Amino acid sequence: MNDVMTLRFLAAPTDVSEDGVTVQAGRVLEWIDKAGYACAVGYSGGYCVTAYVGNVHFTRPIHNGDLIEVTARIVHTGRSSMQVVVTVDAADVRERVFRPAMDCILAFVAMDEHGRPTPVPPWRPSDPETEQLSRGAAERIVARSAIRDLMRAQEYTDAGTTPRQQFRFLASPAVVNWGGNAHGGIVMRWIDEVARACAMGWCGDDAVAVYSGGIHFLHPIHIGDVVELEARLIHTGPHSMHIAVHVRARDPRSGTWRETTQCMTIFVSRDEQGRAGAVPQLVLRTDEDRRLDEHATELMHRRAELEPLHFATERKY
Repeated sequence: MNDVMTLRFLAAPTDVSEDGVTVQAGRVLEWIDKAGYACAVGYSGGYCVTAYVGNVHFTRPIHNGDLIEVTARIVHTGRSSMQVVVTVDAADVRERVFRPAMDCILAFVAMDEHGRPTPVPPWRPSDPETEQLSRGAAERIVARSAIRDLMRAQEYTDAGTTPRQQFRFLASPAVVNWGGNAHGGIVMRWIDEVARACAMGWCGDDAVAVYSGGIHFLHPIHIGDVVELEARLIHTGPHSMHIAVHVRARDPRSGTWRETTQCMTIFVSRDEQGRAGAVPQLVLRTDEDRRLDEHATELMHRRAELEPLHFATERKY
């Protein structure tokens, strides 16, 4: 039984965004889900599903050709759940000095052969660093439930006038995971893509993700499902765009949609020199516009009240 998993590889040209230099945030989200999954399976000894991804902070860009190290570690367990902290560090391959690029926390649930939650061994911290991370993860469980309920209580209707972007396609066999459903990391990449399209359409410039939170996986996406993603810009700051994303899916033979994933992500505009620029401010025309703007502000305040998770600093190999 292993409670730590580390993946190491080079960032490839297929990972980068349209600028040809920096790696897409969606690709990084794929990496963290894969490392987290490998860690959870190694610890539990069986198949696991992603239930939640949050506190995703992108602290520095990752460049094409960088040496990447993704480390996932168990920091808390429930009856069938595992809280996994994942860090992504990047280094110039010639210097080998790893610096933090992203960190987040994921929740996985262990499943038996019938697709039901199954118990996992209790985990205990072994050193001061993991003990501190464990406390931070445990404190977030209650706050996470409150934020999830707050997000699910919001209504998004045609009464809203703020910009939105919608993607729709069929889930192909290429996105399948070991359980036969769309991989959580792939879904997060889709979320990043639709949110980025929404952000770029509003600011008229390149846009990069700096934070994602409250990524709740509510139902699986099956191969062959019609998948619909909708991103809506609901709040702007001087340099930031707060975008709510909802993912739905349905069997094409039926007319019943099921909500599969929701999250809030924050983008900033980026000029040709890579600097954050000012973004146009939303004009709130309807009651729904104002309600969702207040919702985004409340989420910011709630997250600001949480103690930050502390991670190791740069390392050299």
